Amino acid sequence: MTYTQTNDPTIREPVQSWQKLDVDQQLALFWFIYEEIGNSITPAAPNASTVSPEIAEGLFNQVKELTHEEQLQIQRDLINKVDSQISREYGSLSDTTKLLFWYRLAQGMENSTIIPMPSNYELSSEAQTLFNNIKALPFDKQLNVFRDYVSPMGAQSKAGAEI
Repeated sequence: MTYTQTNDPTIREPVQSWQKLDVDQQLALFWFIYEEIGNSITPAAPNASTVSPEIAEGLFNQVKELTHEEQLQIQRDLINKVDSQISREYGSLSDTTKLLFWYRLAQGMENSTIIPMPSNYELSSEAQTLFNNIKALPFDKQLNVFRDYVSPMGAQSKAGAEI
């Protein structure tokens, strides 16, 4: 799946800053954002015209069945674009379905079916500053930041590759 990063610097710059954080800070930032504005995302993501809820739910269910440590590794692998079955499946999703998948992961973290965020976890000062900057954006720009952040994750399918 190809994606086009937004040229708007108010979107591009937070995405690039987010991608420069270490992988666990990236995951933590996603969690803190979900905690802050997750209820606002609820009506927007699942009803978008390009979302495939069944596909997002199927991928979520695959992750849900793993141990908490394996779930965390899957999330790290998606960010690091590690070539795995789940990462390739994720890489083939539409951008909006990717957003829904991460939203479902956050919901799973909330009810502990997905490895939860440690209760005493604190963002680095760099991640906290970025978090504050993202919170200050209008909602539509926040969604564009999330989309541009999750879109390049995962591995690309190796169609035509030799076995």
